[in-house]
Amino acid sequence: MLPTVLSFDLDDTLWAVEPVITAAESAMQSWLTERHPQIMRGHTPESLRALRMAIAERFPERSHDMTFLRHRALTEMFAAAGHPVAHADEAFEVFYAERNRVKLYDEVEASLERLSRRYRLFALSNGNADLNRCGIAHWFEGHITAISAGAAKPDVRIFNRLLDEARVEAAQVVHIGDDPHLDVVGAAQAGLQAVWLNRNGKSWPGHLPPPLRTISTLEEIM
Repeated sequence: MLPTVLSFDLDDTLWAVEPVITAAESAMQSWLTERHPQIMRGHTPESLRALRMAIAERFPERSHDMTFLRHRALTEMFAAAGHPVAHADEAFEVFYAERNRVKLYDEVEASLERLSRRYRLFALSNGNADLNRCGIAHWFEGHITAISAGAAKPDVRIFNRLLDEARVEAAQVVHIGDDPHLDVVGAAQAGLQAVWLNRNGKSWPGHLPPPLRTISTLEEIM
């Protein structure tokens, strides 16, 4: 059965995510320090990450939801300082605006334009990027997230959600992503065809079954 649907991971597949998150966290922390300095007193980037991890442990049913974890952390910080927790919405929006200010890899725009003329394109990501804010929604028919699926890759439920939304069988989908375990093994276990996008010439983890195909840019998808 020939593929009719391509699904794409987002972070580190269509753009490098580390500089995006670093800039977003820096912008939010600067905003908090300027507007609500009491909130940041005693906090560091490391302590904020530890707070989110602690929240994930307290709410395991929401541990896949990055928006919830970040917003809840902000809410608890404002509450602890005796400030209105509604300010958490403002702080999160500062973060989220920067989180969606992404720089696509060089070949991404032309590749998505070309592929969209031949395949139905979907995004499938554990992250909380907004396709509209990122400026790429017009190429995608849908966006399946860990939040909407109630589970994160490599859980089969997020891939099954894709099949339900696209109304296709697993054999009709090729999933492309950078993470060997989350993207490649996860997709294969759900019955999808999987392609490893290895931009940096990394070695495949020896304990995992090898991918059917490896590419270094989206230009290699025909």
